[in-house]
Amino acid sequence: MEFRELEKRAMTIRVRYAEFEKAKSGAAWTNEELALGFVGDVGDVAKLVMAVNGRREIANAREKLEHELADCLWSVMVLAHAHEVDLERAFARAMDELEERLSPND
Repeated sequence: MEFRELEKRAMTIRVRYAEFEKAKSGAAWTNEELALGFVGDVGDVAKLVMAVNGRREIANAREKLEHELADCLWSVMVLAHAHEVDLERAFARAMDELEERLSPND
């Protein structure tokens, strides 16, 4: 799946989640709440990485890690969209900067 297709699917799911949140609690999550949810997912990733590397005991850690990493990607895409960040362009620019920083000085 191409990056723009992933973004489109992420936003379709976000709209559905917003409807679910409104029905459940009366309001969709704010951008701040989405960011806090992302932070929670990152914490889960940290624990699962420890488990995959033998430092914690978590059943099905690799499968759960895949799921949490995908959740994090979804959150990043949703937050980028909410803040009008062209994530594909920003990622390419960030990678260019890293490559330049890591290149031997001429």
